[in-house]
Amino acid sequence: MGIFSRKNDTVDTAVATLPVDPALAALTGDYTIDPAHSSIGFTVRHAMVTNVRGTFGEHEGTLKLDGSNPGASTASIDVKIASVDTGIGDRDGHLRSGDFFDAEQFPLMTFRSTEAAQLGGDKYRVTGDLTIKDVTKALSIDLEFNGTATDPYGNERIGFEGSAEILRSDWGLTWNAALETGGVVVSDKVKLNFDISAIKNAA
Repeated sequence: MGIFSRKNDTVDTAVATLPVDPALAALTGDYTIDPAHSSIGFTVRHAMVTNVRGTFGEHEGTLKLDGSNPGASTASIDVKIASVDTGIGDRDGHLRSGDFFDAEQFPLMTFRSTEAAQLGGDKYRVTGDLTIKDVTKALSIDLEFNGTATDPYGNERIGFEGSAEILRSDWGLTWNAALETGGVVVSDKVKLNFDISAIKNAA
């Protein structure tokens, strides 16, 4: 079921949009991301030999799905940097400090979509502006649509999961330390992970 304008898998140019499916049209509306059932996190290589995983416990966002013109669908997410959690308090404090996110001066990480496209099947790509600290750069997030459901409280839900890779240095996150055996403590490459459940707003 497509919810965005269709693109093929190998060429990043738009092709003809398929006729609107009635099931697609039924998804049209505004949605609010449910933070209690969503996760925004990251994975980064530590000391060249293992991965550290973390999440941001506080975030909010909205989706606007347009079944008649799927390419006009949009997404907006705000993440509270101070909510970073890797399971180690000292490490989380370092991440909040000026060496990394400087959460006191730059409390939010934001994403504002500029384009949405179907890659094939239930796979999609959302492109937009990611702002960390005072740097804004384009980011493309590959997503899989997990479907729709009505929960026990009567809420209409949709779900997505996906990921993107960035170089943290592109957003000014450059702190590092050299290892005696060669290499560095923290990889420049970071994988961002998204698992989103959103509730359709009442008409």
